[in-house]
This record gives sequence, C-alpha cells and structure tokens, in this order.
Amino acid sequence: MPRQSSPQHKTLIGRLCCSALLATIGVGPALSQSAESGAWANVTESDRAIKIETDRLEAVIPKKDPKHWMTGIEKGSFLDKATGFREVGDGLMVIDWLMEAGSDEAWSDQVIAEDGHGVGRYTWYENETDPARREYALMAHGSSHRKRVVEGPQLCHRMKPVQPEIVRGPDFIAIKTSYRYEYAAPGRVPGSRWTQWIVFPRGERFFVLMDRIDSVNSSKEMFLRNDTPGCVRHERGDTFSEIYLSYLSGPQGVRIPSSEFFTPFPPDLKFGYRRDTHRTPQHFIRAYHLRDRETGRDGPWLAGLTLEPSIVYEAWCSQRPGDIIVMIEEIHGRPVRAGESFSAAHIVGYFDTIEAMHAVYDRYKGHTGLIADSSGWRLTEETPKPPAP
Repeated sequence: MPRQSSPQHKTLIGRLCCSALLATIGVGPALSQSAESGAWANVTESDRAIKIETDRLEAVIPKKDPKHWMTGIEKGSFLDKATGFREVGDGLMVIDWLMEAGSDEAWSDQVIAEDGHGVGRYTWYENETDPARREYALMAHGSSHRKRVVEGPQLCHRMKPVQPEIVRGPDFIAIKTSYRYEYAAPGRVPGSRWTQWIVFPRGERFFVLMDRIDSVNSSKEMFLRNDTPGCVRHERGDTFSEIYLSYLSGPQGVRIPSSEFFTPFPPDLKFGYRRDTHRTPQHFIRAYHLRDRETGRDGPWLAGLTLEPSIVYEAWCSQRPGDIIVMIEEIHGRPVRAGESFSAAHIVGYFDTIEAMHAVYDRYKGHTGLIADSSGWRLTEETPKPPAP
C-alpha cells in the first residue's frame, strides 16, 4: 500500500521565538524544539508534555502530571486554527482498562495495584448499600452486558510517567506512547502492552491514531475501552448544538439535538450500539457540533472516525449525572490468545460538514493498524483472525 500523505499547504510565516512559544503552550521549559524557521510544524518537549503545533492544529500529549487524563490528547489543548474552537471535554482518545465480558463481583477487592488502587470495583454497586452511590453507578454504567477487568490500572489516570517517542517526516509529525499493564485479575498475569501512535499530517485539521494491545493473557472476548473522540462538558447544551452518530437510524445516521442530554440517562437506555444486536454500518462516526458558549454561534464538528466498523464491540453516548456526556467505545471483543494482538485505527479532528467526515472516511476506511518511521507513515490491516477452536 502506498504511504499516505496530505495536500501541500502554505507554510507558517516565520516562527515564534522560544520565550513566546513557551508562554503560549504551557508545557514548561523547553528541552528540545525540532522546527526550523518557516517550517510547517513546531514540536516542543518539556519534562511534563509534548506540544505539537502544525499549520492547522495545536495539541498537547502529556508525559506526567496531566491537566486531567494521562492518555491521548490533553484536555483543552486541541485547537482548530481555522475557527479558533477547542475540544470541550476532558481530552481526546482517552484509554481505560483491558477488559472482558462478565462480572468482577467475586474478586474485585483482590485486584490491587502497588499504590493501593484496585479495579474500582467496576461492578461494585451489585452489593452497594448506599442508594446514592448505587444510583450513580447504574446511571454511569447501566445494568446490562456486564464487564470486568482483565488487567489494570485504568490508564487514563493511574498510568505512571511515560517517555513518548517523537518521529518526524517530511509532511507529518508522529508520537508513539507505550505502557505495560501492572496488575491482573485472579488467574491472569500482568504485562500486556498498550501502544498508541498519533500522526499529525501536514495540511489537515485531523490526526490519525492507532491503539494496539499485545496481550499476555487469553480471553474469549477481550476488548480495550476508550473515549472516541472524547466526552462533552456542557451546561444545557451551551458548548454544543447537536451530536451525530452515523451508525444509528439507517445509513444516513442520526442527528441528536443537545436538548436530549439535559437529563441524565444510562448507556443502555438509548443511543447505544452493540455488534451482536446491530447491523455493522458502512461508516462508524461519532461527532459533536461545537457551539460558542458566549454567542451561541455554531462552530465546526469535532468527530471521531473508527476506520474499520467491525472492530467496534460496543459504544454508547449517554448523559451522566452532572455536566458530562460520555462517548465510550470498546474495540475488538473477540477471542484472544496469549501472544496475540489486536488494534484499531481512528481519525479525530475538525470538519465543517457531515459530508466532509464521510469523504475522509472513504479515503482511509478499512484499516486497523498504523506504522511510521522518518520516511513516512501508513495505515495497515492488522485485525487477527479468531483462533481455531
């Protein structure tokens, strides 16, 4: 397959001086800066984070002490230069547990990390006596299709500091982050590796991302949970006007007004998707239409495109108590043997129309993997076949 590349665009005029750039990005004192004068992208790295600034976007990838979550794109850092709008949730493509179907009720208190943090008793409310705590858990997670942890910690906020690798090519910047899970459920061993590639192509208002798991455990139905593209923080729709889900209500998808999210509801009540109960769609796109909270003016769509629809095991878009819409997606959910791997590839970024999302989807669809080096990057097909019985 030929390497993917983006159209040529005008280069940035000049370069911000180092002191001005550091004041803008908020990632601390610079340790390195790879961009030259007149280059289309700047990369600035500190002890805490990596800042990417291209001709179309800005984004921060944390290494430690994140503003909210440790994985994916940092909260509030994803800027669309064309419109001035930013992500309005808690970050993009945030990674969670390595999980499988079932309940951890019998052993949730046995899965404890060195820092004393357990699995969060993911199904703790099955025996919870506090009505308020039980009600919140049911509203956040639903009561059907139970899940349990295979390996932890919950990477989004329990991952220790990481040292991502920066790869720069002639028309892209790529960041590779990897981490091994530290503890496991009874009868399992820790050590599966999560790897994430994020590629910022020149001239594009989106990035391309892959999450891959190299598993040291076997499971009949293993999956990885993430937020695609990310959650939405709002007060009665002040930050967004509507949500688009391409995989519900027929081939054209469904546009859901913000008013549907004024009252909390659990993920298994509405706007949910399961591979075993729904027809696999042609495209798997989730997007929210940004709105300026001061003026009410509509901005661009912020969308997450999962490039192989059949890799999605379950997904939901639900309003939790408070001010947050969660857009959780679970990938794979198929048999895995120790030593095997699985992955999913996504595109996340800004689009002016729903039609533009589908056009980009058609350009990159059918891929689940991604590789990159200094000569270029390309999407691949890496979904393994289910093991023979």
